[in-house]
Amino acid sequence: MTASDDELLIGLVSISDRASRGVYEDQGIPALKVWFGQALATPWRMVTRLIPDEQPVIDATLRELVDKEGCHLVLTTGGTGPAPRDVTPEATLAVADKVMPGFGEQMRQVSLRFVPTAILSRQVAVIRKSALIINLPGQPKAIRETLEGLKDDKGNILVSGIFAAVPYCIDLIGGPYIETHEDVIKVFRPKSAIRPKQKS
Repeated sequence: MTASDDELLIGLVSISDRASRGVYEDQGIPALKVWFGQALATPWRMVTRLIPDEQPVIDATLRELVDKEGCHLVLTTGGTGPAPRDVTPEATLAVADKVMPGFGEQMRQVSLRFVPTAILSRQVAVIRKSALIINLPGQPKAIRETLEGLKDDKGNILVSGIFAAVPYCIDLIGGPYIETHEDVIKVFRPKSAIRPKQKS
């Protein structure tokens, strides 16, 4: 079943050998469900997958979520480091029509505020057909920080989160118009791309 014209369909993919075998409970997908529940003001639903760190499996899952399920946005967690089993970026690039390097650059900028090992992350973002695919970190705290960005005690933005740019990117590739709760994340669009707010 694919999404209706005004409904955002999100694919969430947690990539972990141990979590996919049931050795421990996945934390990435639950964290993303909570965050989207707080952040999105427009209709949305999600499709989830929990898979091992196997490049052919990741590749096939991303293709399925975009080509068959009709997802507008696909977010992965896990498998983006330098270890031999970390192959999420390779699988993501393999399904890409266009590469969007700014997302990975900005996620590392956020994470570098906390740990110097953020430079070891190889997160990428790509466009496949009319979907945006982004590799996120694996830890719930890091997921939230990279999506929302960082603010000071007065609420001023110190480092922009990546989700501020996601809705306009999805506009440009033909997806639904996404609005957010601005206390969580404020979307940036050029003035010419902003639609009047829908009355609830």
